[in-house]
Amino acid sequence: MNKDFLSIAELTDTEIFEIFDLTKELKEKVKKREEHHYLKGLTLAMIFAKPSARTRISFETGIYQLGGSALYLAPADIGIGTREAVKDVARVVSRYNDLIMARLFAHSDIEELAQYSSVPVVNGLTDYNHPCQIMADTFSILEHRGSLEGLKIAYIGDGNNVANSWINFASKVPIHLIIGGPSNYSPDQKTLSDAREAGLSKIELIHDPVEAVKNADVVYTDVWASMGQETEAAERRKVFMPYQLNAQLLSHASKDVLVMHCLPAHRGEEITDEVIESPNSIVFEEAENRMHVQKAIMVKLVQNQTK
Repeated sequence: MNKDFLSIAELTDTEIFEIFDLTKELKEKVKKREEHHYLKGLTLAMIFAKPSARTRISFETGIYQLGGSALYLAPADIGIGTREAVKDVARVVSRYNDLIMARLFAHSDIEELAQYSSVPVVNGLTDYNHPCQIMADTFSILEHRGSLEGLKIAYIGDGNNVANSWINFASKVPIHLIIGGPSNYSPDQKTLSDAREAGLSKIELIHDPVEAVKNADVVYTDVWASMGQETEAAERRKVFMPYQLNAQLLSHASKDVLVMHCLPAHRGEEITDEVIESPNSIVFEEAENRMHVQKAIMVKLVQNQTK
C-alpha cells in the first residue's frame, strides 16, 4: 500500500482483498470479545471540515478497540485551508499523532494534507470520493454473496462522491456496475473514462430508473443533496423523485436483491421507510462494517510504514 489511503484507485486488487481478509479477522475478534491491540499506544487525529456521526463514531471506537486513542478536531478547531494552510496543519498534526483521518470538502485538500504529513492519512470523505464507504459496502456484499463475480450492482441517484468511488472500485475489481440517474447529474467523467479504459468491469450509465435496476443483485442509493448543496435540495427532490428507491422500483430487481444506503437516509425521499426496513436491506450491516474496514485500513497503513 501507499503511505496514505486516499482513493480505491490507488490500491491494487490484491491490496483490496488483503484489507477484506483483515477486516474479517478483526470483525470476528470483536464478536468474540477478543483483545486485538494492533495499534497499542498510537493516536489518531480526526480532522472534520464536514461533520459526521458515523465517521466519528466508527473511527474513534475503532482506534480504541485497536489499543489506541483518538482526538476529535471539529471544523472550528482548525479551520483547515481557511484559518490555517493545509500544509501547515499537516506538518504540525503529524508531529503529534501517528495517524490522521480527515473528512473534507475539496479533494485537493486531502491530497495536500497527505503530501505534507509525515504519518499516514486516511480519507474519511471529500466532495470527490468516499473510499472507506465503498470498501465497507463491497465487504458487506461479499459477506452475503461470497463473491462479487457476475453480480449486477445498480447505484441509483446522484453521480456524487459515492458514485465516483464505486467507479474507482470497478477499475480494480471486475463487476457489472450501473449508474442510474438524470443525465445532468452524472459522475466525474475522467473517473469514468479511466475505469472504462482499465477494461475490467462493465460500467453503464442508464437514465431510465426501471432499466437501471432491472435484474440487479444489489441496488444502492444515497441522499440527493449532499452537505454543501442545501440550496439545491428543493430542485433536486423534483429531479430525482423518479429514482426513489421504493417497492415498485425494487420489484424490477432480482428477488433476493440486496438494498444498500450509505446513510444518513432521508426516508420518504431517496428511499422509502418500507424498503429500508425490508428483509432485503443490509443498510445497518454496511454501517457497522465501516468500523471494521477502517480498522483494517489503519492497521495496514501502520504496518506498511514500519516495513
